[in-house]
Amino acid sequence: MKSFSYVAAPDTATALRAIADGDRVKFLAGGTNLVDLMRERIEQPDTVVDISRLPMAGVEELPDGGLRIGALTTNSGVAADPLVWTRYPVLAQAILNGASPQLRNMATVGGNLLQRTRCLYFYDEAARCNKRAPGSGCDAIGGFSRGSAVLGVSDHCIATHPSDMAVALVLLDATVEVESTRGVRRIPIAEFHRVPGDAPHVETALAADELITAVELPPAPVAANSRYRKVRDRAAFAFALVSVAAALRVDDGVVTEVRLALGGVGTKPWRATEAERALLGRPATDESFRLAADAELGSATATEQNAFKVELARRTIVTTLRRLLTGGSAA
Repeated sequence: MKSFSYVAAPDTATALRAIADGDRVKFLAGGTNLVDLMRERIEQPDTVVDISRLPMAGVEELPDGGLRIGALTTNSGVAADPLVWTRYPVLAQAILNGASPQLRNMATVGGNLLQRTRCLYFYDEAARCNKRAPGSGCDAIGGFSRGSAVLGVSDHCIATHPSDMAVALVLLDATVEVESTRGVRRIPIAEFHRVPGDAPHVETALAADELITAVELPPAPVAANSRYRKVRDRAAFAFALVSVAAALRVDDGVVTEVRLALGGVGTKPWRATEAERALLGRPATDESFRLAADAELGSATATEQNAFKVELARRTIVTTLRRLLTGGSAA
């Protein structure tokens, strides 16, 4: 780890000025990802601005029935909140399926949205990685790719996005509030993360001088019947091979509202809009669920090693929707 200056920001204005004044400045909250990246010399800031003491934690009910979640709220804090459990159970389940209790107690909502891929080649200085060194190439393509993405990939990157929480937030149409010395702006979560294209190192819509201050969830009655299902190699502290966030409403045997999002298969948290369109107005049956999954996964681009993810995702979508239909747990 290279030497760096440390600033403990006493208020938001100080934090924003610090990052606006320097080219190599990073915010530090829980540090569960940034510190690892600094140890591996992937992130090498000249200055680290500690924002952990800023008043940006907590879950607040909004007048319209939605929720505002401060960016410094810990993952554990979000998952334990009664309003989250009642109105958005998929979010609590997604968080509890991620990492370990110790990490969830430290990791923050803002930091979770900004965490970087766990692709093996990203962390290997001897490997070519366009995320770490733009223009160097991608050794995952043609290399070990069992955990790589099958949706949103490009000729320059096939790395998956690692977050569980972000998959649920995409399902819930969250809005990310960010602030800089230029003011406040709001970014729809669907536009926050980017597919790699020809610039895999540009992972979000966040400008270099902006700070995530909150995430807002709009009211979503369908989310009361929602589940998160995660398939992984082991039961704890493992990233998803495939995960499915789903919310479902059925009237007289017909799907009248549905939301689907996928993790472990996309280069960003993946909203399954094709599957949603294919399922809306259709009978709530396994056959309809499979056809919807096929509609989404038809654009998948797999390698020989990760082709199994396509069928695994199809089965996980069907199982999750079936259990929502019958009231069973999909956790």
